[in-house]
Amino acid sequence: MSNKKLKLEHKLAIGGVAIGNGFEEVTDKRAQETLEAAWDAGIRQFDTSPWYGLGLSERRFGHFLHNKNRDEYVLSSKVGRILKANTGKMPETMWVNPAPFNYKYDYSAEAVRRSVEDSLQRLGVERLDYVFIHDLSPDHNDEYEDGVTWLDHFEVAKNGAMPELTKMREEGIIKGWGLGVNTIEPILKTLEVADPDIFLSAIQYSMVKHKDSIDRLFPAIKEHNVALIVAAPFNAGLLAGKDRYNYQGEMPEDIKKKYKRIREIADAHNVDLSTASMQFSYAPEEVDTLLVGASHPRQPKENVNFLDVKIPSDFWKELKSEDLIDERAVTP
Repeated sequence: MSNKKLKLEHKLAIGGVAIGNGFEEVTDKRAQETLEAAWDAGIRQFDTSPWYGLGLSERRFGHFLHNKNRDEYVLSSKVGRILKANTGKMPETMWVNPAPFNYKYDYSAEAVRRSVEDSLQRLGVERLDYVFIHDLSPDHNDEYEDGVTWLDHFEVAKNGAMPELTKMREEGIIKGWGLGVNTIEPILKTLEVADPDIFLSAIQYSMVKHKDSIDRLFPAIKEHNVALIVAAPFNAGLLAGKDRYNYQGEMPEDIKKKYKRIREIADAHNVDLSTASMQFSYAPEEVDTLLVGASHPRQPKENVNFLDVKIPSDFWKELKSEDLIDERAVTP
């Protein structure tokens, strides 16, 4: 086993989906106030992507961070899509009033290096700590070019993005790289063919969805001794009381039923479900950092003390007794 595992210093990081107008339009002013609140609350790890708001999130993060001491915070972004000036109709995306750009999937070595340089310019900083290959995953098959699957893009990345990011790590441009994905299979596949340092796994380890991570993801993370950031512990809103599930908003009936019962048990035990969700997702020893988004200045302050709240053990016992969470799941 390698001894190279990155030592992640921060238990909590702020993500850039909401700052990129992921679910609603956020004004520049509110975006800056939210990031300022995160900084004031002690958060020093920030994650964004060219995809979020088609460059808008990176611009907003950069506007806030570029005057901070670069040695005082950790910053990550992503590669896999190249942005280009939009000369026609805006592409249909999940973003509300994004920046005026179009995009193209490209996991080649040349595109990855260009993407990192473009991100540094939008951010106004001299370096990134971590770079994640973004959305190289079966849940994006419908979004790729006609006839192209994630496995086709994976072959390009295996020969392009992955060795190029390894080279950039050796050059000292980045500290580490991995994948930022919403499914587990690409992470396992990458561990077989490349030399990654860190993964960002979203929507795969939450109170309503975690069995597959226990079965497959965590053993692989442990075996290869790589770092892991777990993102979206609320499943992009559901467990924080929003009427949406993951990023598409589709709510499967079994998830709806499970959430309703978990909510009832939380209310009976006087437990704040958002806090419980964060504690649950952070609890496994394989998880180094928890990544949570924010779109209002009040949220970072609420989130940063999530480990300080005492949750009664009977709450977790009842969830396990009703098979609402896996018996093997680590609870706080």
